[in-house]
Amino acid sequence: MNTATREPRLENPMMTYLKLGAVCLCLALAAPIHAEEDGHDEHAEEAGGAIELSPDERSTAGIVVDTVARRALNETLRVPGEVVINAYRSSRVTPRITGQVVARHVTLGDDVKTGDRLVTLSSVEMAEAQGALIVADRDWRRVKSLGRDTVSARRYTEAQVAQQQALARVLAYGMTPSQANALMRSGDAGKATGEFDLLAPQAGTVLRDSFIVGELIEPGRVLFDISDESVMWVEAQTVPSGLPEIGDGATARVSLDGLTWLEGTVVARHHRLDETTRTQGVRIEVDNADDRLHPGQFVEVEIVTGTGALVLAIPSAAVTLIEGAATVFKLEDGDELHAEAIDVGPTVGSWTVVKAGLTEGDTVAVAGVFHLKSLLLKSSLGEGHAH
Repeated sequence: MNTATREPRLENPMMTYLKLGAVCLCLALAAPIHAEEDGHDEHAEEAGGAIELSPDERSTAGIVVDTVARRALNETLRVPGEVVINAYRSSRVTPRITGQVVARHVTLGDDVKTGDRLVTLSSVEMAEAQGALIVADRDWRRVKSLGRDTVSARRYTEAQVAQQQALARVLAYGMTPSQANALMRSGDAGKATGEFDLLAPQAGTVLRDSFIVGELIEPGRVLFDISDESVMWVEAQTVPSGLPEIGDGATARVSLDGLTWLEGTVVARHHRLDETTRTQGVRIEVDNADDRLHPGQFVEVEIVTGTGALVLAIPSAAVTLIEGAATVFKLEDGDELHAEAIDVGPTVGSWTVVKAGLTEGDTVAVAGVFHLKSLLLKSSLGEGHAH
């Protein structure tokens, strides 16, 4: 069967014209929309890099700015350390004779002054010594009143020596001179009870009081540790090779959390290595007037070993990471803080060296940087302008 060849059907010219017109109209309507979107993206990007805050707004938000300058950064050595009592400002209270605890007058953590009563003890030895003192003092007073012309020189001297020895004995046992003198003035044998008080030898805080009332205490037993905690020691441990430049008087600082630091001074280097760790100790004296340090705490220690050359540096707190790049907020155009990427060098103590991105005299935010970063993030997410 023969099939006839069909000619292609030609479209009506009018229909083609209408289709082309519709396409052009759609393109014309879409162009302003794209232009508006491009303009919005560009504005958002511009707003995202700058945050405008007046001085009052910065103050309210805790944002502090400072001028970038060159400074000589100290070369430091960072090592672990432990807070210990200042032995030169501490005392231990112990009895010299066997006695029983009658009463406690202070407790752990109390602040005491020199001469305060700490504990009352009762001792058979003290009772015998007190009785002997009363007898010897009475005898000496009688012989002394008679005079050398009435009694022999030997008798006069013996009475005097006996009284002095009896007095020395009660003082050695723990009575104070005022207590012993009061006992002699009274001349009352009924007061030779054997009770006596141990007094605070210095002002400070009671750090130890390991006994109970009624307990029998042997000579040399430590009843109290008292220490003046206004100045503490920190014992730092480091390898000997790390200490060639450290000497007495070197500047140091210590921190409990790595954020807040207390200034201190190196006062001694141990001459013997630790037998177990083979490290050499460094003793640092720290002002503890605010009572932040306590014996047994572990701290981070930073010791100044030298001073470097002048370099451009900013506080490390001024630097934050934005999209993986070290960034600062630079104050420009009055009240605008611009996020600026910088090239940083090493960190020395609490300072960061700036290789590029800033020049001397620039002003950057050194506190409140996290708040600025949050405002920048809100702006980039389209939550409003960063004002």
